[in-house]
Amino acid sequence: MIRKEAVKIVAKSAGKNPIVSANGFMSRDLFEMNDKKSNFYMIGSMGLASSIGLGIALKNPKKQIFVFDGDGNILMNLGSLVTIGSLMPKNLVHVVFDNNSHESTGGQPTNSSKISLEKIANSVNYKIFVIKSKTRLISVLDQIKKQDGPIFLLIKISTSKERSKRVLWKPKTIRDRVVNSL
Repeated sequence: MIRKEAVKIVAKSAGKNPIVSANGFMSRDLFEMNDKKSNFYMIGSMGLASSIGLGIALKNPKKQIFVFDGDGNILMNLGSLVTIGSLMPKNLVHVVFDNNSHESTGGQPTNSSKISLEKIANSVNYKIFVIKSKTRLISVLDQIKKQDGPIFLLIKISTSKERSKRVLWKPKTIRDRVVNSL
């Protein structure tokens, strides 16, 4: 499974709930597969999608908030996992698409093949799901609709040469769309 396929499946399951997506190819894929007003596309600020998602989750406890991160993004901001784990937002679903690569910047390897992101997330109070197939992904997405978070979905994906178009919205427009959707 490649990121674009996995993004499409998770975004469909998220429905109208807000999604905060990491910069680079992650936001491009989400924009192309499922643009909606409640998507917050990171145009820069690598690693901060989880921090912004936490803030939205805390202020909107009746909505399920999804964060789409890459392995390189979450490795840049591991401190957010500790903060999320200590605050225990029941409505946060943190999805990490792991291809062991900084794919958006040329494919440099990350350290996710050498360390266990799921063990780190487990140690800071997340509920953990490791996913390696489309069938398992669909099954887990059905399961988590009935569970409190914070939930950590580690989706193992492959790198791909397929590229999505750039996000067309300007940063201020992205912010305004999300704020008005909440």
